[in-house]
Amino acid sequence: MKRIRVVVVDDSAYNRRTITKLLEELPEVEVAGYATDGEEGIRRVIDLKPDLVTLDLEMPRMDGFTFLRILMNTCPTPVIVISAQSADERVFKALELGAVDFVAKPTNPISEELLKIRENLHDKVRSVFNLTMARVRLRESSAAEAGSSERKRRMVTLRALPNGRPRAEVVAIGASTGGPPALQKIFNELPENLPFAVVVAQHMPGGFTKAFAERLNRSVTFEVKEAHHGDRVESGRVLIAPGGKNMTFQISEGNVVVCLEDPRPEDRFIPSVNSLFTSLAPLYGRRLLALVLTGMGDDGRRGVKMVKDAGGQVLAEAEESAVVFGMPREAIATGLVDRVSHLDLMAREIIQRCGILPDSD
Repeated sequence: MKRIRVVVVDDSAYNRRTITKLLEELPEVEVAGYATDGEEGIRRVIDLKPDLVTLDLEMPRMDGFTFLRILMNTCPTPVIVISAQSADERVFKALELGAVDFVAKPTNPISEELLKIRENLHDKVRSVFNLTMARVRLRESSAAEAGSSERKRRMVTLRALPNGRPRAEVVAIGASTGGPPALQKIFNELPENLPFAVVVAQHMPGGFTKAFAERLNRSVTFEVKEAHHGDRVESGRVLIAPGGKNMTFQISEGNVVVCLEDPRPEDRFIPSVNSLFTSLAPLYGRRLLALVLTGMGDDGRRGVKMVKDAGGQVLAEAEESAVVFGMPREAIATGLVDRVSHLDLMAREIIQRCGILPDSD
């Protein structure tokens, strides 16, 4: 059996020992070495050529951001950031620099609570088996382009769809590993006057989604916010499910509003994409468009069936662009996906299926 060789980069001796212990519980993992700062970490990666690096962001001599910049330019390697919630904004910067995912670390640096990240860390390390670094580099380049260039946003008008099909009025998106840069790319390519609503379940721990939504909101002209109980689903607004909660919907006073629920025992990945899709399907029927983006596991598979049973449409990200193809593969395996699309074409697919047409120059 192929083993995943890991280098642990963290300035805390306690954290290094604990993370090493957690990793070595997996028979398919070998901790090949460790480093106490980014400078030493670069040397270890060059010498040991690991399959994965776990990275703390705040370190002496060379911090995690400098480490990521150098690593991705000299020896591209999958990186999982292990970071405290207090560094939430910094985590998303790390993802833009090429890190593939992150695990939330307890705020107390020396605490047995660190052991509680076991299952989450194990899942994300296993996802490396299906990860292609070339796709990570592609996402990194796209994120850099989106952040550095001024995109010309165009106003749009509505048009009738062929065959009398109703326009999609709500776009529901599910994503996991590799999702934040993918969402950033899609949102940057949507029109200025967004004539449909968007709701998102991105697998993420509690405490991080508010900063994630705020970061997205700063880069687009429409509203992006972390959802609160009772928020209305309406055109021109993107609602991000809060980490650690499932986002479902109900009708209240003639409006579709958010209901936040504690996860169920069967919900391994949270916020649940299945809960998002299955809740929306009976409310919107043929007016619902569901997207399954990059991520590990099969979350969304059951929801895809519900969306199609209600008459909605489903798109899945193509293997060529997905950082981890697990979730899209499971959706496609249902035989119910309307189209498999490369990430570069996903915004165009949304625009067409929502019945909107760019205004002429």
